[in-house]
Amino acid sequence: MSNLWVLLAMENRNFTHGSVFSNDSMAQRSHATRQTALALPVFMFAGGAVGNIIAIIVLSVSRQERKSSAFYTLLCGLAVTDLLGTCLASPLTIANYLDRQVLQNMRVCEFDSFLLLFFGLAGLSIICAMAAERYMAICCPYTYQRWGVDRRFAQKFLFFIYISHIFFCCLPMMGMAKSNLQPSGTWCFINWRTNKPVVAAYSVMYGSVSVLLILGTIVLNLAVCGALLLMRRRTVRRPVTRASVRERWRALSSAAETQMIAVLVTTSAVVLACSAPLVVRVFANCFMLKDDHKADLAAIRIASVNPILDPWIYILLRRSLFRRLLSLSRHGSSTRGSSPPTPRRHLLYPELMAGGHVFTQLMCNTNIITQLHATAKFTPHDTESLHQT
Repeated sequence: MSNLWVLLAMENRNFTHGSVFSNDSMAQRSHATRQTALALPVFMFAGGAVGNIIAIIVLSVSRQERKSSAFYTLLCGLAVTDLLGTCLASPLTIANYLDRQVLQNMRVCEFDSFLLLFFGLAGLSIICAMAAERYMAICCPYTYQRWGVDRRFAQKFLFFIYISHIFFCCLPMMGMAKSNLQPSGTWCFINWRTNKPVVAAYSVMYGSVSVLLILGTIVLNLAVCGALLLMRRRTVRRPVTRASVRERWRALSSAAETQMIAVLVTTSAVVLACSAPLVVRVFANCFMLKDDHKADLAAIRIASVNPILDPWIYILLRRSLFRRLLSLSRHGSSTRGSSPPTPRRHLLYPELMAGGHVFTQLMCNTNIITQLHATAKFTPHDTESLHQT
């Protein structure tokens, strides 16, 4: 009987040790999993902060005429916005990975939801303002000059974006909507699944504003690119010498203006691609009955990549790179031609190569030349008489 009790005691001891060992292994595995999951937000925080700081420095050391332009003021505002969003939202995510009780605090959860709402909408608004600035400069040069669109104008518009978006994104804290912790437990957002009409109306309103900004950016970018293609087609079709056409196209493809368009189109593509999934999930959660928490988490992660990618567009698409590319393309076109083009001053646009807003000057001169060409055809004799007068 005593031997039986000894065997039972040994089995119980082995079972206890086995459960301790299993608990220890499970704890080690969970700790390793938590460290792996923590590495991603830390890496995204470091990448976004360092990249945007470098981008702000690159934009700050550019030439004075570029820094005084409205486009680069808005571009610098977008970099500062991305930096603030990264520095404010990422520490909350990292702290929540270290302690799961952080976002369970209602105040902290509302603040995290406000950050995601505000910086997501502010990025879309600034990129739409950049597209509108380029559209006005190229397609509406007279209005652009009359309104005095410059650095101060852009700064005032950025201030308006911040103030209006702060008020709009604070509405959930005022009771118009409610923020809650999402099922993954790593981020907070507005309660987009609710039966209250007021709360649902705010979700639809936020998604509608985002969609309007996305569509506006796409339409403005297409209008700018279409205007440039139309200008080039009119320039090539005019009955002038080959050297004159080549000279005009060189003015059209100046490094500064081409860089603006390239930065605008590339940045717009990145911002829209990163923001669109979250906007889709806002409408899907408002109008669809099926829950898809994995899709919601994937959408917010894609949106979090945007501040990391944006600054590298400004860093890589520098003016020096465009000068090299344009010089290579011009060198290739000159070697293919029979004779090098001879620079000369044209009748209606002698200041075209003098710098400044090349696209604005070219658009004005293109309209004048097109009207003249529609009413009369110039012969070499007429051109010489005009030069004499």
